[in-house]
Amino acid sequence: MFSTLRSDVRTIFENDPAARNTFEVIFTYSGLHALWAHRFAHWFYKKRLPMVARFISQVSRFFTGIEIHPGAQIGQRFFIDHGMGVVIGETCEIGDDVVIYQGVTLGGTGKEKGKRHPTIGNNVVISSGAKVLGSFTVGDYSRIGANSVVLQEVPPNCTVVGIPGRVVKRDGVRIGKLDHGNVPDPVIELCSHLQSEIDRLKEEISRNKQLEARK
Repeated sequence: MFSTLRSDVRTIFENDPAARNTFEVIFTYSGLHALWAHRFAHWFYKKRLPMVARFISQVSRFFTGIEIHPGAQIGQRFFIDHGMGVVIGETCEIGDDVVIYQGVTLGGTGKEKGKRHPTIGNNVVISSGAKVLGSFTVGDYSRIGANSVVLQEVPPNCTVVGIPGRVVKRDGVRIGKLDHGNVPDPVIELCSHLQSEIDRLKEEISRNKQLEARK
């Protein structure tokens, strides 16, 4: 147990450059508090004491602003940065070395029974305000851009942006894990491509006019 707690603290130092010392991390990081409370609640959930588990999770939500259902399964070295407004559903499964930011929702899309929340692979980064909704998998090493709404499966090593979320490829090069601000926007890229085509056509028309004038 203590090795897991030490790993949780070490994960914060690895992912947050603002973390200065262990005392500060243990007493002021709401994401860490929410994670520890969830582990406690999850233990009661597995012991078939859902009322106790939900009570713990609701108390944690009140103090941290982060709601994690006791039934959610969370892997090792999970990091929630800031965390206010984060919601993680009951049947959500999260792998190892996952980073999520404030305002993220890992939820369902209706009243269906059974597995209704996403499965997040290893080394996934989900940026601020993103919504991942439904029972599907987000592959290992993928990144979800800020405020994206993801409604379908994401293959490994992909970057997803937009509403609804679209996979964007960057020459096969994975962007740095914590650089969640420099996510390409496919709409902007499309507009840039169209502008380049317009400029090329204008130049071609101008050349044709010059040739006709010489004739």
